[in-house]
Amino acid sequence: MPKTETDTPKMKPRPIVRLGIFLISHSLLVSVVCCTAGVLALLLLPLLAKSTYISENALMPGSASSMISNRDISEANRLASDLSGLNFEPQDAAALESRGILTKYMSDLGAEVSYHKFHHKPNQFHPLHFFSSPDSTSSVKNFSCSAHGVNTVGIIRAPRGDGKEAIVLVTPYKFGKSGAAETLSLSIAYTVFSLLSRVTWLAKDIIWFVADSQYGEYAPVEAWLRDYHTPVFTGLGTLNADTCVKIDDLYVFEQKSIAQRKISDGFRRAGTMAAALIIKVADRNELLEDTLNIYAEASNGQMPNLDLINIVNYLAVHRQGLRVKVEKVLTLLDLRWLEILGEMFELLGKVARSLNPGWKFGISAADYIEGSATLASSLYYQALGIPTGPHGAFRDFQVDAITLEISPKVFPHNKARHNEFLLRGGRLVEGVIRSINNLLEKFHQSFFLYMLTSPSKFVSVGVYMIAFALLVAPLPLVAASLYADANQLDLGVKNTKSTPTATASDELDITFRSWKWLYAAKEVFLIHVWGAAVSLLPYFICQIPNCSPTSSSVIWVFLSMLSLLILYLIVGSPSTHVSISQPEEKGEWAILKSATISAVFIGLLVMSVVNFAAAEIGALLLVPMCLMAQPLKLDMKAGKLRSFLRIICNVVLGFVAFPPAAFFVVKTIFEGFDSINMGDFWNWMESLWAWNSATYIYIGMVHLPCWVLCLHILLHSC
Repeated sequence: MPKTETDTPKMKPRPIVRLGIFLISHSLLVSVVCCTAGVLALLLLPLLAKSTYISENALMPGSASSMISNRDISEANRLASDLSGLNFEPQDAAALESRGILTKYMSDLGAEVSYHKFHHKPNQFHPLHFFSSPDSTSSVKNFSCSAHGVNTVGIIRAPRGDGKEAIVLVTPYKFGKSGAAETLSLSIAYTVFSLLSRVTWLAKDIIWFVADSQYGEYAPVEAWLRDYHTPVFTGLGTLNADTCVKIDDLYVFEQKSIAQRKISDGFRRAGTMAAALIIKVADRNELLEDTLNIYAEASNGQMPNLDLINIVNYLAVHRQGLRVKVEKVLTLLDLRWLEILGEMFELLGKVARSLNPGWKFGISAADYIEGSATLASSLYYQALGIPTGPHGAFRDFQVDAITLEISPKVFPHNKARHNEFLLRGGRLVEGVIRSINNLLEKFHQSFFLYMLTSPSKFVSVGVYMIAFALLVAPLPLVAASLYADANQLDLGVKNTKSTPTATASDELDITFRSWKWLYAAKEVFLIHVWGAAVSLLPYFICQIPNCSPTSSSVIWVFLSMLSLLILYLIVGSPSTHVSISQPEEKGEWAILKSATISAVFIGLLVMSVVNFAAAEIGALLLVPMCLMAQPLKLDMKAGKLRSFLRIICNVVLGFVAFPPAAFFVVKTIFEGFDSINMGDFWNWMESLWAWNSATYIYIGMVHLPCWVLCLHILLHSC
């Protein structure tokens, strides 16, 4: 007897399909579990941090004895004395004389000395130049004599090298108006430079770049690097001809100076930069011991290779006895709940070790608090996307660089203590240069994606990405679940209307309903276009003369709200396209929520590629708000405790996730309520676009539009 069609057994879906269906059908439980696990994973990061180690064996830090002698220290003191003697002269004359003195000392060491002129150009918002640096030739136009600086560059050619690689030392210095700290940093650099001019083991050229920091420390370094990597076939003399009398006076001074000094009138270059060290001495003094602060964050969360930080930390602690510190959020050190959490983890660690001594879970409460404060600082500065020092300019050219800021112990009128400080600082820099000199290739063995919890502990990308993955994992599941529920509701309506009495208008209405996801997708797209327009508004607001930050903030908010209102009046919302009955109300906002969650998921994933820390913080704010968003009207009608709690959570999350509100909440927590000023938000956003931070694009084109869409869902049908 032949088998009928009904007798044919149905094929079971594949296990992966069944797993997907199971997760989608239980999306609420999955969301709660994943979000809770994601937040817990963030809190566990200080416990999961590993001790740093040298990945590249060729570095061999501390394997050789220091060669800096008292002769180098005395020469550095003489240079500092000559420069300090110019402080009583007029600023212009002192700048000219100090530059000449520095050139003389460099030339006496046999270095190739040249000048580099740059023009200060204030950072201005321009949408077409957001992700690109200004053209090097454009900065020469329309400059004034009061908006230029002159850097001094000295190059030592390596006796054992071929000129293809170089190591850069940078010392910011205000010619003519320098302080004692800047002069001291110049002395440390000269101590090392003097030694390296005599050694025979040097295999990489040494560039000593004295940055004219009268317009900041970042601008001269960025200008020099841009010209270094973009050859300009004109000499310095042609750039200065008939333009600024002060620079012409500089050349007259050099022509009258010592004959054996050879000053190049062109741009001098060495090889490819292997690494760079920015040397600074802090104005503040430490009471107990000399300390070293390491700054490593560059633009858009970029970090140098961890090996560079590791060798600095190893040499500073184990060879020079310096106390190494990295930035931390100090206000977190006094939080009671963080202390309680640290005590809980400490207790769990003791219990784990009592069960098995081999388990190394848990740290002391004090270490946990310190690690959390340092991790929060690392996460914040990486998410901010603004360099924490001149080293950020090198990282834009894929050169590993860090800023070393040394804070000396108080030594007023103590020459022996002063010389000891110079010796320790010089030996530290010498040891780092010897390690980099041993490399046959660029830094590549260690991590580039990491966060620090202390100078000697770090969390790699393979660990901290787990928290982000757990936070965003529920988004596609919830979006699919909402879309499936809405389709099932439409299917039920379709079956109800598929009767002999159904009219042509009913069939047309069903057709519109089957495509209603297009209206939600259209609204999501238009709101994101509105977000792009809001991101461009500061370009026009900046054209308003004499506009204060507070006024600019008010204008920005007003224009943003006005443009959003006009958009809704012209285009409308999905509810204006089809008229639905009360039982189908859920289908409309569910489709809109599904499209919004999908946009959030895509935006966070894209941002994680550009700046992972910004995506991490964004997920903490957006994911709970998107998952909990539901029309307030429905919760009010329900009248249950669960609905009331959800209303409170939605209102709180909606307030905290609003970018200006989030900024002021964080500022209040860290600095107090008295520090709030409406113009601070404008200044903060201005710093983001001035430094071309991708976080600005994320806030304007991902975070803010998704916040507006969630607000639309909350107010749906109200």
